[in-house]
Amino acid sequence: MKRTTLSAFLIFLLISAAAVSAQEDTPSALGLSADQILAYVEPQFDTLFVDSDLLNDRSYYQIANDLPIYDAPNGNLVTTWPAGFNFVTVHDSVEGWSMITPGRWVQSSALTSSNSIVSRFTGIFLPEQPLEYPVAWMLINAYPASAPGGSPLESNGLLYRYTRVTIFAAVEIDGWRWYQIGPDKWVHQTSVAKVDPIRRPKSVDTKKWVAIDLYEQVLTVYYGDRAIFATLIATGLPRWPTYEGTFNIYYRQTRDDMTWGTPGDDFYMLEEVPWTMYFDQGRALHGAYWHDGFGYRRSHGCVNMSITDAYWLYHWVAEDFDTLNSPDREVGPNVYVYSSGVYVE
Repeated sequence: MKRTTLSAFLIFLLISAAAVSAQEDTPSALGLSADQILAYVEPQFDTLFVDSDLLNDRSYYQIANDLPIYDAPNGNLVTTWPAGFNFVTVHDSVEGWSMITPGRWVQSSALTSSNSIVSRFTGIFLPEQPLEYPVAWMLINAYPASAPGGSPLESNGLLYRYTRVTIFAAVEIDGWRWYQIGPDKWVHQTSVAKVDPIRRPKSVDTKKWVAIDLYEQVLTVYYGDRAIFATLIATGLPRWPTYEGTFNIYYRQTRDDMTWGTPGDDFYMLEEVPWTMYFDQGRALHGAYWHDGFGYRRSHGCVNMSITDAYWLYHWVAEDFDTLNSPDREVGPNVYVYSSGVYVE
């Protein structure tokens, strides 16, 4: 009788232990506890000052159709820009006419103001000591789930795009990572862009250098072995990729016109692209006034940054040169382009 009772008791203990073990392996039991998360003191992240005067020092306009260009108001036709992804800057206006560059005028009715879409996003300066937990930016407005793999919960509060979050733990489900960003708060990896500093590659031989993570769409600035600044970017689409490799910034211009492509297909004309630094043939780091889509691939191969971020990075690079604009080809900081994951279109 005692043997039977003991055996039953042992079976009961084994079943209970298995149940506890299974419960601990479920998503809701993973990650840090609420007490651990609430006890964590996030380091202070300084940010750049967003200067409205800097963002709007030009009047930006988009063009939807073919654009005839004249040498004066009601003057002679000089040329016609084909329709495409076209933006201009206006320097003067006279009775229905706008001057886009000296000696070039267009009808004002052909232009649509686009200053309202200039991004106010800016990156963060990283503390001297490595972060205990990574940080990331939300890429979409989203309600976190209460467990990895779960459904969004309104009770968890809405996190807006560009909100900075801390990643306390990661769990892989069906080949995708879920990140714990708070007590019982989890988000899918595609909802965020993570700052993940890397070791200095052997191919990098400059004191100042920049790393571009194509997967996360994050740019990190380094001085020696220390990461000092990180921000969101927008690199090339699959058709016009930003290529991996190690490059050097070789030419800088505070403003540069950019045009490329085939009319009727992928033609674009962008006037006065701000804070432009070329590093791989025609590909450049530069500010973008025509979108606020940082954190996603959307360019023709260049690395788009917010104007605030591009202004700071441009001047940080220029500190090592005698002129604000490159007089000729030069050797500037390395630009290391890589991918920390597998990009899924």
